[in-house]
Amino acid sequence: MTAFHLAQVNVGRLLAPVGDPRIDEFRGALDRINALADAQPGFVWRLTGAGNNATDIQPDADDPLQAINASVWESIDHLAAFAYRSEHREFVRRRLAWFHAADEPILALWWVPAGHTPGVAECLARLAHLRAHGPTPFAFDFRQRFAAPAAEAAA
Repeated sequence: MTAFHLAQVNVGRLLAPVGDPRIDEFRGALDRINALADAQPGFVWRLTGAGNNATDIQPDADDPLQAINASVWESIDHLAAFAYRSEHREFVRRRLAWFHAADEPILALWWVPAGHTPGVAECLARLAHLRAHGPTPFAFDFRQRFAAPAAEAAA
């Protein structure tokens, strides 16, 4: 077991409320895609609200169309395999069918000590840091990755 795991957050602004028919295909696939994530090698944890997904969690109290997804993985490669080499990739490709186009980064990655699960505030702080400073060891993306801290740092 490694001393650090990879946390990720991604956010987006839905085109319509979760219960709206325009979001039916996205909402209808959540259980299947979440079960796929849960069964992936390297999966550790994902953010859930009252149900088996995070659609009831409001990352921005002023905007009920904001959605958040957060998870923890054993490595970047495990997350990338799920996100881009499983059925999930079709939902990444079709994002604009359900979400507004983003004009700033919507995904942040960072290393957490094994056993740590980030809260919404931590996730949003990492994303804000990435937006303000670009990729750094504090928050980065798939294009500019940073290695996990040395194992001694977890002690």
